Amino acid sequence: MRDRAPPQLPPGASSEAEKKAVKEWFENLRDQICEAFEELEDGLEGSMLPPGRFERKAWEREGGGGGVMSIMRGRVFEKVGVNISTVHGSFSPDFAAGVPGADQDASFWASGISLVAHMCSPRVPAVHMNTRHIVTTTRWFGGGTDLTPMIFNRKDAALFHAALKEICDEHDEDYYPRFRDWCDEYFYLPHRGESRGIGGIFYDYLNTSDWQSDFAFTQDVGRTFLEIYPQLVDAHMRERWSEDEREQQLIKRGRYVEFNLLHDRGTQFGLKTGGNVEAILMSMPPEAKWP
Repeated sequence: MRDRAPPQLPPGASSEAEKKAVKEWFENLRDQICEAFEELEDGLEGSMLPPGRFERKAWEREGGGGGVMSIMRGRVFEKVGVNISTVHGSFSPDFAAGVPGADQDASFWASGISLVAHMCSPRVPAVHMNTRHIVTTTRWFGGGTDLTPMIFNRKDAALFHAALKEICDEHDEDYYPRFRDWCDEYFYLPHRGESRGIGGIFYDYLNTSDWQSDFAFTQDVGRTFLEIYPQLVDAHMRERWSEDEREQQLIKRGRYVEFNLLHDRGTQFGLKTGGNVEAILMSMPPEAKWP
């Protein structure tokens, strides 16, 4: 199962106050994540390299809106991007046909945060996190987070999934099994017959008719990521690794590239709505191999 068909969602657009709250939350989460990641860079003692720092670059979308890229290359994070964007305009007719609420009116507003981290050490898992709010003649939240270890670690997988299950259960006990399975279905490479990583949660079209509740869940996904992932990085970033492990990491990154270019809906959304190509492709690793 490659993806799930868009559902029919109840009509109703977000207010300007709600849009402002969403945009400000994504900006605030970006700032918190960047600070936490720079602290990890500072915490790696004994390296000959200086600690990395994020560099920000703003961009504007010709059709309306724009965003800010935050990219860091350091001694813990080989490359990490934490991007935010808020864009608006009209979908192309072909694209609008597959978007809830856009078949009759192609106007849209979208805001979100997208993060991908590729690590120096093959002992530290790569990670993706994205949350977003999209408004047409209806509205919904989507996103999630998933872990891609280069070397499988059972304890890391258990901690990551336990943190996600806990926050999902606080909102709805049906969320974790449903969103976990959706993540496994989504982050799958059919041409390889293999999963991209060890999963996490993925959700889309979240509209329970309680906007505040849906927004609160989306915020908690970001908070949970900010709590659990730095713990996993700190647990492994000082471990020694071998050349064979580095080779394994580079080949695994090749799979990451294949998924993002062939199957990722966020990549397709950005390219088909006139987004910034550099920001859209920031998820690409700095180095990868194919055997």
